[in-house]
Amino acid sequence: MSASGGTGTADSRTRILDAAEALFADRGYEASSTARIAGHAQVPKGLVFHYFPQKIDVLLALVDERTFVEELPDGAVEALPGDPAGTLSRLARRLPLHASPAMRRILFREADTHRSVRERLGRLNGEVFRRARHALELALPGARGDQARLEVAAATFTAVLIYQENLASLTGQHMDPDAVADLIARALGA
Repeated sequence: MSASGGTGTADSRTRILDAAEALFADRGYEASSTARIAGHAQVPKGLVFHYFPQKIDVLLALVDERTFVEELPDGAVEALPGDPAGTLSRLARRLPLHASPAMRRILFREADTHRSVRERLGRLNGEVFRRARHALELALPGARGDQARLEVAAATFTAVLIYQENLASLTGQHMDPDAVADLIARALGA
């Protein structure tokens, strides 16, 4: 088919988003011009504006189409009674963010300046925190009276889990979620 209809049209739009994802992850939104996106996608600049009237629309489409925060009911949390470290380790393996490493960089980089990106990251943070807190409550049923400690433990685990890629890029060291889960469990006296 031609580039003006059917498959070619979808392919051009996908190439534009692929190019923007690569450029935004590497250089940032502000440093990536529409002309550079078009060049990287190998499409005319006007075609970028055909699909995305403003450059911000490219970012919004990336966030909406290429990141997904999986929300689960509380009953879906797999807790191991008496084993908070094992419970948190299981949670770490089921991180509810579905996004490429490039999209994760974009989310963290652009959250400070773009409300929709910040909202998506906030939903992710809230969902992981909710799951971690609920999982700890199930793993340590006797600790229900100590909600403040469970909330701090859940918040700490959430921060490490969500920001582990950023921490690794800053420090050069990768965080082992299992080791963090064990450390948190020890801090809770379990």
